[in-house]
Amino acid sequence: MTNSQGRVLADRADIADTSSKRRTGLLKHTKLAPGEGLWIAPTEGIHTFGMKFPIDVVFLNRNKKVLKIRPNMVRGRIALSLRAHSVLELPAGTLEQTGTAAGDQLTFEKYEA
Repeated sequence: MTNSQGRVLADRADIADTSSKRRTGLLKHTKLAPGEGLWIAPTEGIHTFGMKFPIDVVFLNRNKKVLKIRPNMVRGRIALSLRAHSVLELPAGTLEQTGTAAGDQLTFEKYEA
């Protein structure tokens, strides 16, 4: 996925598109490497209770436009956007490195292994 400036946010993002996957999220992970991420759809909010590492959080509308960002979200926090359709979770620092901000349009491409 890339932002409006053509910078890559993730090239290996998993999709949490079932209730079970959304409940588990990143809780079983010990870290996210650069280029990894988790797209949770649909959802309006996330939490980091039980997380082992900080993450960058991107709230998206149905058209994948960035509504809100939450950089470097540490464990034990809740974030939500009632207008959001989905959330993208990325390694901490990704948003700063890519210059991603509210108003950016993200482009998703399906990866074929």
